[in-house]
Amino acid sequence: MQVQMTVNGQPVTAEIEARLLLVHFLRDQLGLTGTHWGCDTSNCGTCVVWLDRTPVKSCTIFAAMADGHEIHTVESLETDGKLDLVQEGFANLHGLQCGFCTPGMMMTARWLLDHNPSPTDAEIREAISGQLCRCTGYENIVRAIRWAAEQTENSGEFASPGAQEKGVSA
Repeated sequence: MQVQMTVNGQPVTAEIEARLLLVHFLRDQLGLTGTHWGCDTSNCGTCVVWLDRTPVKSCTIFAAMADGHEIHTVESLETDGKLDLVQEGFANLHGLQCGFCTPGMMMTARWLLDHNPSPTDAEIREAISGQLCRCTGYENIVRAIRWAAEQTENSGEFASPGAQEKGVSA
């Protein structure tokens, strides 16, 4: 079957099998390997991407279900060679160790900050509660997200891919 969608701002048309999962479509057909595939059960959250600007676990969605929709992956966070503040926070505050959960965590964190620019630590923990990290104990992840929120608040900078034209603001 043929699907058409927008991925990271680019139109995509492809022939796929109806049973192809979105995570495999992104990784194997489009080469967007930033989206990780971890558990196949929707427990780990490493595969989080945005479907129409809402975080979803791409291992639970068929690529055919994304037909006509907009997808954003972790690759969309960096713009013109500049890292998103969430990416900077993870790097600067050691919000990653092995890095496997990092792309999904970053996508969830950016969504959170787009919708709640000044979250409490409890709100950050709630937002990432659907994702597993086996390495960090979450403290540095929470610090990294809080740092990104503080930087956004202090600079007035807005980093979410395409959100300004969609009317989402920090």
